[in-house]
Amino acid sequence: MISFKLNGKSAQFDGDPDTPLLWVIRDNQKRTGTKYGCGIAQCGACTVHVNGMSQRSCVTSISSVQGNEVTTIEGVNGKEAEAIQSAWMDIDVPQCGYCQSGQVMSAVALLKQIKQPTDKDIDGAMVGNVCRCATYQRIRQAIHQAAKNVEA
Repeated sequence: MISFKLNGKSAQFDGDPDTPLLWVIRDNQKRTGTKYGCGIAQCGACTVHVNGMSQRSCVTSISSVQGNEVTTIEGVNGKEAEAIQSAWMDIDVPQCGYCQSGQVMSAVALLKQIKQPTDKDIDGAMVGNVCRCATYQRIRQAIHQAAKNVEA
């Protein structure tokens, strides 16, 4: 039995320890906000936080999160998360929306680490999150706006 915390609540998985975290989150725990994109950690659609750090859940085995805290888009909270989600809506960042949960999770992790990120910081943190609609300029703008709102 593999035990971990999911969005602040105890969770268990009693299956193959090599099962990707993504499938445990979606199929076992019924949290479908985390998306499957490429399955090889190249697109970022499956980004979650493990102990506060961004991680690609499609290539993370469930056994590797034993005893750890996993946060998905359904459970992310705090001033950085609120600022990012508000900026996303203000600037109308999403187009098709498929990648957005992963984009938001990476952006929140960035703001928790760097309070006033530069364009270079943003590009570095978000490079692993692919947006098929190419909303990269609006994503960068939203992160800058969120950073200002967190400080205000």
